[in-house]
Amino acid sequence: MGKGLIFVTGAPGWLGTRLVEILRENKKSVRCLVLKNSDYSKLKDLGADTIEGDLLQPETLNNALNGVETVFHCAGIIHPKNVKEFYKINVDGTKNILEAGIKANAKKFVHISSNSAQGNNVERAILMKEDQQEHPAKNYGKSKYKAEQIVKEAQKSGKINTVILRPCWFYGIRQPDRMTKLMKMIKNGHPIIFGDGKNLRSMTYIDNLVDLMMLVEANDKANGQTYWAADERPYETLEIYQEIANELGVKLNPRFIPKIVSQMFELADDVFQGVGMYNINFHVAGEMTKDIACDISKAKNELGYKPRVDIKKGIKRSVEWCRQNNLL
Repeated sequence: MGKGLIFVTGAPGWLGTRLVEILRENKKSVRCLVLKNSDYSKLKDLGADTIEGDLLQPETLNNALNGVETVFHCAGIIHPKNVKEFYKINVDGTKNILEAGIKANAKKFVHISSNSAQGNNVERAILMKEDQQEHPAKNYGKSKYKAEQIVKEAQKSGKINTVILRPCWFYGIRQPDRMTKLMKMIKNGHPIIFGDGKNLRSMTYIDNLVDLMMLVEANDKANGQTYWAADERPYETLEIYQEIANELGVKLNPRFIPKIVSQMFELADDVFQGVGMYNINFHVAGEMTKDIACDISKAKNELGYKPRVDIKKGIKRSVEWCRQNNLL
């Protein structure tokens, strides 16, 4: 990794904050873009510089990236209030920060995309790879796919080097509320599983992702490339639930709901999004029987990526963090 100033968007979000922690542990100079009136005291405590600005207001970015060598663009929205926010934040926001980075003569832009930009597995036995045709999933996937195209065009322009990372189902310290909610459901008994629970899901433990972010920033081989970012292997949904139950010390006793019910939720999700609305429960329930599993061979072979944390260790750390923060 270079010695220059590193710029992070998406802090104090959970990924951005963890990235800043590890960068500061490695004595890196870090500047974070933060929203006005947000609580970014944690970033200050870590010794990061902060500058107030908004991805949707380009004028606030004019001087924010002065002197920056690398941009880690972690900001984005997954579950908005309405569909328009997907495109405003994930597409327009990416365009604005990328243009600001180019204007400031930053050397590299690392874009955190999503598995949804690729879509779902065509067949369970065929893991998704970077060179496959994309079939973005819903408006979130389409917004992340469009952002990827903007990043790729910047690479082609020769004005900045870019790397795209596609993480999957996040878990780990400061994990999203939806992961903690699942843990609570399992702890309380009878969590819902749509279908038979054998569908495959790649998961991304947060430190595994940060490890890959460090690798692509330091390695010129990564310039212009897209990489899947996940744990060593995909897991069956039942395996994920079972690991959580094991760590919580409870017996897993799920309620199996027919797959068609999930498909009905997906239809409702389509109808809602079709009129510009978004319902997180419809969306999550609608994708719970899908295979969303990737092959990380490219990152392993080209960059030496070695996910250090598997689901057993990762769930253990996640549960410990939840307990320390009185969330379980």
